[in-house]
Amino acid sequence: MARAGVKDRAAKNRINDHPAFVLHQYAYRETSRLLDVFTRDHGRQTIYARGVQRPGSQIRSVLLSFQPLLLSWFGSGEVKTLHAANWQPGLPQLRGLPLLCAFYLNELLQNLLVKDESHPTLFVAYFDAIKALSSCDAAGQGVEPILRLFEKALLSELGLGVDWTKETGGDIAIMPTQRYQFATQQGFSRVQSHDACPGELILQFAENDMHNEELWPWAKIWMRQSLASVLGERVLHTRQLLLDLQRI
Repeated sequence: MARAGVKDRAAKNRINDHPAFVLHQYAYRETSRLLDVFTRDHGRQTIYARGVQRPGSQIRSVLLSFQPLLLSWFGSGEVKTLHAANWQPGLPQLRGLPLLCAFYLNELLQNLLVKDESHPTLFVAYFDAIKALSSCDAAGQGVEPILRLFEKALLSELGLGVDWTKETGGDIAIMPTQRYQFATQQGFSRVQSHDACPGELILQFAENDMHNEELWPWAKIWMRQSLASVLGERVLHTRQLLLDLQRI
């Protein structure tokens, strides 16, 4: 009876074939790894992959970053145990600047998501961003809109987004012909300065319309200021690397 009870508890705490991405992995002991994964319905999880570093391990070749996986795991503690992993083909391997951008997205998730909190909408946004990055060439043409839209989705999911269609206070609609100043976690205030952002660009961002390249530098400023207020003293190493490459 006791063994039956253990099996019942294990079955209850087991997740099978669940969509996930590996954010990071660490060597653990001599033959295993600890995985930091982002799952569709269970948020960030730490999963112990026993024996995957042994020669001949079939799972090791499956645990690829930036590739959609179906993971099975069990356990009720903070660290779960990997049971199985299956790769879902279809996305090209990232390279060049898109690869660095994808590492940046992972670093954001690792820094800002609390473990065990479900974020299915953000999971879809991440999947879409990785798919879009995989379509870019190694030089990274077109990565800016992908990054900005994911950052926007992340801030919204964290409850830190702003109303992109209304002025601060939420009663007056942003007008395309007016100019506005952005305040972190507050939104936009109308100003008379010709150096301020045109309302037309703000409304385009509200619709996730990034075709107008004039919007890109503005969106970058808004997202950088917003993320800085959340990250505090934490340093994103991939962002610094991207800045260094831009200077070169």
